[in-house]
Amino acid sequence: MTRPDIQEPRSERYNPHAIEQKWQEAWQASGLYTFDPQAPGEKHYALTMFPYPSGNLHIGHWYANVAPDAHARWMRMRGHNVLFPMGFDSFGLPAENAAIKRGVNPRSWTYDNIAHMKGQFGRMGTMIDWTRSFATSDPEYYRWNQWFFTQFFKRGLAYKKGGLVNWCPKDQTVLANEQVVGGACERCGTPVERRNLSQWYLKITDYADELLDFSDTDMPERVQLMQTNWIGKSVGAEVTFSTPAGPETVFTTRPDTLLGATFMVLAPEHAKVAELTTDEQRAAVEAYVAAAGRKTDVERQQEGEKTGVFTGSYATHPISGEPLPIWVADYVLVTYGTGSIMAVPAHDERDFAFARAFGLPIKEVIRAEGSEGMGEQPTEPYTGEGLIVNSGEFDGLPGGKASIAKVVERLEAQGIARAKTTYRLRDWLVGRQRYWGTPIPIIHCEKCGPQPVPDEQLPVRLPDDVEFTPTGQSPLKLDTEWVKATCPCCGGPAERDTDTMDTFVDSSWYMYRYLSPDYDGGPFDPAQRGLMPVDLYTGGIEHAILHLLYSRFWTKVMRDMGLTDQNEPFRRVRNQGMVLGEDGEKMSKSRGNVVDPDDLVAEYGADTVRTYLMFIAPWELGGPWDTKGINGPAKWLGRVWSLFFGGQPDGPREDVSEADLRYAVHSTLNKVNGDFERMSFNTIVAALMELTNVLVRAGRSDLYGSPAWDEALNIFNLMLAPVVPHIAEEVWQGRGGAGSVHEQSWPQVDESAAVRDTVTIGVQVTGKMRGQIEISKAASQDEALAAAQANPDIAKHWEGKDIVKVIYVPGRILNIVAK
Repeated sequence: MTRPDIQEPRSERYNPHAIEQKWQEAWQASGLYTFDPQAPGEKHYALTMFPYPSGNLHIGHWYANVAPDAHARWMRMRGHNVLFPMGFDSFGLPAENAAIKRGVNPRSWTYDNIAHMKGQFGRMGTMIDWTRSFATSDPEYYRWNQWFFTQFFKRGLAYKKGGLVNWCPKDQTVLANEQVVGGACERCGTPVERRNLSQWYLKITDYADELLDFSDTDMPERVQLMQTNWIGKSVGAEVTFSTPAGPETVFTTRPDTLLGATFMVLAPEHAKVAELTTDEQRAAVEAYVAAAGRKTDVERQQEGEKTGVFTGSYATHPISGEPLPIWVADYVLVTYGTGSIMAVPAHDERDFAFARAFGLPIKEVIRAEGSEGMGEQPTEPYTGEGLIVNSGEFDGLPGGKASIAKVVERLEAQGIARAKTTYRLRDWLVGRQRYWGTPIPIIHCEKCGPQPVPDEQLPVRLPDDVEFTPTGQSPLKLDTEWVKATCPCCGGPAERDTDTMDTFVDSSWYMYRYLSPDYDGGPFDPAQRGLMPVDLYTGGIEHAILHLLYSRFWTKVMRDMGLTDQNEPFRRVRNQGMVLGEDGEKMSKSRGNVVDPDDLVAEYGADTVRTYLMFIAPWELGGPWDTKGINGPAKWLGRVWSLFFGGQPDGPREDVSEADLRYAVHSTLNKVNGDFERMSFNTIVAALMELTNVLVRAGRSDLYGSPAWDEALNIFNLMLAPVVPHIAEEVWQGRGGAGSVHEQSWPQVDESAAVRDTVTIGVQVTGKMRGQIEISKAASQDEALAAAQANPDIAKHWEGKDIVKVIYVPGRILNIVAK
C-alpha cells in the first residue's frame, strides 16, 4: 500500500481529523480492500444487509455495519480471503413517493442519494470492496430479476390468479401477507383493505417443507421460530360433511374430536355461502359478509367478542348423522385449510367462545385423566390430549398425537376422512401497481395468452417519461407506446404486463450478484459459485419472515435450476439490536431524538463513534443512546494515542514484571479471539480498555522501552486494528511497520504466557470473608494456611484464638474456623 506523506513529529494529542480522511483515501487509492478470488486463504464471505438509499446513513446504519466490519477485518488478519461488498436496495415506494413530493424522477433522486451515502460509508472507515457495488435499480441488475421471473414462469412457479388481496389505500398498491403488520401497511401504517384482484404470485408453498429444515444454516432460534410459525405446518385430516350445497370438506388437526363437532362455520368469502343461505337469513348474511370484507385477516384473528350469523342450513355429521347448524363467522379464514371448519367448542378456545356467544351446544369428547368431566355448564374448554370419551368405538383411546393416526386410519376405511397436511404459508404475491420497480417481463396476447419476454429482449426497461402519481392502477399503463408489444409466440400485436415486482424480489438473490457484478452471461459467473454461501450475514430481526424467508426460497429454486449446489444462501445469520433514542424510544424525527452520525464524526472522529457503537451494549440487543457516554471512548483513544506517541507515561513508578505484562497481553488476546467468535463486541472493547490500563502501568516501570514492552505495544496495536482502523494504521506507520496494518497477520496467543501458575483465592475466618491470598495452583492446605497467616490483615481476625478447623477447596477458597 502506498503511504501518504506524514509530517513528523506527530502531535502528542490525538486528533482524528488529522489522520482519518488521509487513511481512507490511501486505502481507496491502493485497492487495499479489493477482493481477489485467486488470493491465498480460505474464503470468508461477510455481508451486511444492504441499505435503502434514503439520502443519509443514520446511526442505525452505523450500528449495523461497524461491528460486522470489525469482524471481517479480524477474519482477514487471521488469514482468510475476505469478500465484504456493499450495494443499494434502490427500488421501491419511498423513492417514488419522495420523487412525487419533490417533482423529480425517482431515478435521479435515488442515484444522488447513493453517491452521498457511499461517501458516508467511506467516512465510517469500512473495508467495503466498492468495485463490486451495484444498485438494484440498475438495468444490468434488474435484467436478471426479469430473467429469473421468466424461468419461474416456465417452471410453473410464477402464475397469475384472482382472489382477495391486501390493498394499501395510501400507497395505492397490493401488499404481501408478510407486509401487513397489525392490520396496517408495514411501510406507511395505513389500515389495509381487502380487494378482489388478479395478481402475480410465486409458488413458495412448493418449498414449505424444505423451508422448515434449518439443518444447513445457523440462524438464531428466534428467527427459526418466527419462520416456522409463519409457515404454520399443521398435520391432521380432512373430513367430509354432507350439506344442502353438496359435500363440504373441512380440515382439522384433531380428528380425534370429530364426535364433539356441534356446528359448522364457513369463512364469509366461502364459495358456498350464498347457496347455503336461506331466504329468511339472506339479508343478515349478506350484511355480515360485507362487513367482514372491510376487515383484514389480522383483525379477524384478534381476541375479542366473536361475531357470526346463521345461514339457516344444516350439515349432516358423517358418523352420528346429527344435523349441525352452518354458521358464517369471520374468525374462519378462506385462505386456511378449506375455508370451513367443524366446530368442537368443548376442546377449542375460539369455538368455545363462539358457542357461548350464540348458545350453541357443547359436547365433551376428550377428558383429562382422573377428571370427572366438564359438567353441564363448562366454563372453559379442555384443550389437552386426555382420553377419548363419548365417541363410540374410539372411547378409551388416548387423545391427541398418540391416537390421531389410528383414528384417521379407521375414518379413512369408512370413507369419512383422509390424512392431510396444511400450511399457513401462502404463495408470495409479487405484483405491484407502482412505477419504481422491475417491470414484470410478460407479454399478453389475446391469441396465445401470457408469454415470457425472450431472453434477448431483456431487460424490459422502465420508461422515463411517466406520470407516476398513484391512481390505483399501474403508472406504466399510461405509457401506451411502452405497453405496445409483439407476441413472441405468434408475432401478432400484444401488450406488456404493466405491474412491477415486489422489491423483496430484488433482495432475494442479490448476494449472488456480488460474486461477479459485471458478468453478462447470467445472474452471476458460474466459475464463482464456490464463493457461496455467505459465511456471515448480518442484519435486523425485522427481516426474519420477509427477506430471510424469501432468499432461502430463491436459493432452493436456483439449486433446482442447476445454478448453485447450495441449499441455503447463508451459512450463519446474526441479528443486531437497535440503537434507541436517549428517551428509550425508537429514533424518529417527530420525537426529536434522532442522532446524526455525521455530526458525531465531525466532533469526535470515526474511530470514536465506531468504538462507542460497539461498546454501548451487547450488539445483538442494542440499547438507548447516551450523549455523554461517547466521551469515555474518546478519552480512551486519547490514552491509546499517548501510549504510542506521548513518551513514557507520567505518574508514580510502578512495579510490573515481564511475566505480568505478557500475561495481560496474551490473556487479553485469547479473550478477544473468543469474543470475536461470539460477536461479543462490547466485551472486546472492554478488554482492550483494561489492557490499556496495564500498559500504562507497565510504561511507568522498568519495562518501558524493553523488548517485552515493544512486543506488548505491537500486539496491542494489531488487536486495535479491527476496531479502530485509522488510529491503528497511523500507529503502524509511526512504529515503522511495512505495508498496511490491515495486511498483517493476527498475533498468536502464547499459551504459556496466557496462564498463571498462581491463583487468587478468598479467605474466610469463621464464615466471614476477610481477604484474598495469591498462592500456587498446586498449593497444599498447609501452604495455603501459611500464606493466610503471613497476611497481617487476615491473620488479625483469629488473633488470640485457636484454629480448630481448616476447610480448603484448591483454587477456590480457604475457610478457617477459630475459637
